[in-house]
Amino acid sequence: MATGVEISPREAEVLELVGAHLSNAEIAARLCISVRTVESHVSSLLRKLEVQDRRALARRAPEPAGAAPSRPAPALPAPLTSFVGRASERAELTEMIKAHRQVTAVGPGGVGKTRLALAVAAEAAGEHPDGVWFVDLVPVTDPDMIATAVAGAVGLGEQPGRDMTESVVAALADRHALLVLDNCEHVVHGAALLIERLLARCPRLTVLATSRARLMVPFERVYAVPPLSLTVDGESDAVALFLDRAAAVGSPLDPPLRDQVTSICERLDGMALAIELAAARYPTLGLDGITAALSHPLRMLTGGSRADERHRSVRAALDWSHALLEPADRALLRRVSVFAAPFTAAAAAEVTGSEAGLVADGLARLAEQSLLVVTASQGGTEYRVLETIRQYATERLAEAGELVDARTRHLRWCLAEAAGLATVRQDWRVRFDLVADDLRAALTWAADRPEQRADAYELARHLAEPAFIRNLTGESQRRYEQAAELAADPAVAAAMLRQAAAVAGCRTTGDDMYRLRLAAADAARASGDTAGAAADLATAATIAFRFSTTFVRLPSREEALALVTEARDLAGDDPAARAAVALAEAAVLSDAFGAVQGPPGNAVPETIARAERAVELARRTGDPLAESAALDALTGAQCWAGDAFATAATARRRITLLTSLPISPAGTHELIDALGMAAEAGLGAGDVPGARRWARQLAGHPSLAEVGHRATCRLLMVDALAGDVGEVLTGSVRFLDAWRRAGSPARSILSPAAAAVAMIHGLRGDHDSRCEWHQVLDQLGSSPEHTYGYGAVFDAILLLHQGRAPEAMERTAPEPGRVWKWVTWIWHHWYVALRTEAAVLAGSPVARDRLAEARTVVAGNPVAGAIVERAGALLDGDQEALLATAAAFDAAGCRYQSARTLVLAGGSHAERGATALAALGLTPMAPPPLDFP
Repeated sequence: MATGVEISPREAEVLELVGAHLSNAEIAARLCISVRTVESHVSSLLRKLEVQDRRALARRAPEPAGAAPSRPAPALPAPLTSFVGRASERAELTEMIKAHRQVTAVGPGGVGKTRLALAVAAEAAGEHPDGVWFVDLVPVTDPDMIATAVAGAVGLGEQPGRDMTESVVAALADRHALLVLDNCEHVVHGAALLIERLLARCPRLTVLATSRARLMVPFERVYAVPPLSLTVDGESDAVALFLDRAAAVGSPLDPPLRDQVTSICERLDGMALAIELAAARYPTLGLDGITAALSHPLRMLTGGSRADERHRSVRAALDWSHALLEPADRALLRRVSVFAAPFTAAAAAEVTGSEAGLVADGLARLAEQSLLVVTASQGGTEYRVLETIRQYATERLAEAGELVDARTRHLRWCLAEAAGLATVRQDWRVRFDLVADDLRAALTWAADRPEQRADAYELARHLAEPAFIRNLTGESQRRYEQAAELAADPAVAAAMLRQAAAVAGCRTTGDDMYRLRLAAADAARASGDTAGAAADLATAATIAFRFSTTFVRLPSREEALALVTEARDLAGDDPAARAAVALAEAAVLSDAFGAVQGPPGNAVPETIARAERAVELARRTGDPLAESAALDALTGAQCWAGDAFATAATARRRITLLTSLPISPAGTHELIDALGMAAEAGLGAGDVPGARRWARQLAGHPSLAEVGHRATCRLLMVDALAGDVGEVLTGSVRFLDAWRRAGSPARSILSPAAAAVAMIHGLRGDHDSRCEWHQVLDQLGSSPEHTYGYGAVFDAILLLHQGRAPEAMERTAPEPGRVWKWVTWIWHHWYVALRTEAAVLAGSPVARDRLAEARTVVAGNPVAGAIVERAGALLDGDQEALLATAAAFDAAGCRYQSARTLVLAGGSHAERGATALAALGLTPMAPPPLDFP
């Protein structure tokens, strides 16, 4: 590696994670930076390390930093052989993609579409500053997986709440980029649908596709890829290719033999693949032998259109190249055609049932004849069959009567690989990425064959598990549902449907959660498991209340009540079923989760009693996930009761239960919910360090990597109230970027974060940025929580900083008891404390009464208690007591409030406080109303 340009520490971190095969989204989550920033670092590394694709970059991860600069390189595969000729075709196709947003390069197999598209894409990189991405669709056997292939090339994961297609569209919406979709012919319909959506929603995206037939999409421009030129101004691209490839295998030709080469190329119609196969045979056959083979009466090209003749040209070259192989090599070529993706010699040995050494030698001979492509990978040497040759070899496999046997062997190999993924502790992402396409191809074949149903079920199940961990949640859900369809036992089907429902929960698709739990209940009933059916029905009812904001069509309360009644009748004495029913009763009858469709006058004592009963019954089952769900209901009940400390303690119990559990869809769904609840509840109880710890864990969770607005919303609230201005400004960039990429959804759960950022900009004196974030708030939608809860808290903090105590008092005018349902949650103590301080600083006659009441309410809350005691010290003119609260704020992790206290203390303390505020990046406070001696 050349030296001269250093890799930055951040680039080194990104490179290490690329080497660990994390997606850009996962890297962004791990490093707490935006996905776009990761993409910028990856592009920089591609240039510095002089590699042309992500896999090559991953192989460089252990290498020391420092490399010479190179011209910008797109993320394209690097062919091992040189690109020859086609100057006019490159120019024509380049001009077409400049003028049109969707161009399809069409032509028969073997004409050279892929190599031409790669050359054009590389030359066009400078015109597309946001990236050039190459997607090989050959391994894609399911049209629904095209978007997943695109996401893999771009380095994206799936956004919760969206399928992979929508995630890709959102990620590319504002990109000025070029997307190359190679080999679309076998998934034409799926490719056409994806391209239509991309072009409609991504105005600066250009798509270059290659296919044997046009895609028939609107605005498509077709470029018919011609064969290599035979004679242009005395030059021939076809001859140049033959000479280049012959020289590459160590047999350069003398110029006098050029006419004979020209004759061979003419007979092969200038088809690139056929010429390469012929050139590979030159060392053993010579030009006379190649000419004789092509002139054999059985291989004559007669009749038909030129396109058909070109097909037959390649077929002829394949026929005689295949015929010249030893029988063992012919058998090896046709048997390895079952691989959908690059494979190793060891894998080929297992699938063909041959000795490893013999297979390795055979693969080398096939590569020498240009029938296989050889590449180096992190796992060793890999082989790949070009698509045209693979189709030819598959035909031969069928003719030999070996197709079913070979695919069955491939299926068994895939099953072993899939099962092995569960035991891999290191580099499992590498292992999964290497075999995923083959697992999918084997499953597609096996799923339609009744005799393979059991193996297809196992493969679907084994594929669902790593797909979930790989953040391919949409595929994971589909595979679990597919496993349920393939399962011979309805009880097993029910288990798979429950897993699918849990994945749907991680994707925040409440409708799917509900549908799949009802389907699981039907499957459980079919198996005779009435208790299991009862638990599923009760869980479906709970989901409708617990996750109501994730539904498109929310079930009515009457519908949920009917499910609870049916579940109660079926539950019997089964502990798990009784626990599920008890939780559903707490959700539906008492509205423990505060859902929009709950009873308006639910009584707090009854709600708490039902939730506590659900917790006790769940605890007896020994199922941490069931207990966590019940604790969530208890958390909701306690928060409505106004008990901030009990709420926080219960939320912490959930974290303790879940932290040590292995990764699973249900566990992940519970943990993400629990982390958000614990962060908010901790903030409400004044535990700022704990709230920050859980909020940071949530912000870094890989499952939320693609939805940075959801990932960071709690952390922004915590950091804002703590006064960590730099953290807020950094986090707000990720929040805003992700929110806009997601289509700027109106999600009320995000509003407190936006209000927090707006407050920080107000404290900084940045009026324009504050207005921008208030516009975000308007788009998110106003609510009573904003008016009387977090909005009043953040506004009061800013107004008090500006010395506008009467306005702060007006902003917090409603009695806490009158608006309890909106301020009792995490804002209750903050609201009461700030309301008290506003009254004191405004000189209100009710200040002392508010002070006495507030001390009772916030007792035990280190932050709210310190605000109240500071108000008392100000009211009494007690500077010593006032300074004591500064130490309390420091201990509680609230730097802003500590600095504010020093300013309020006046004199030399005020100077220290002003310095502390400036260090935080905040404007000076208004002069204190009191002057201490």
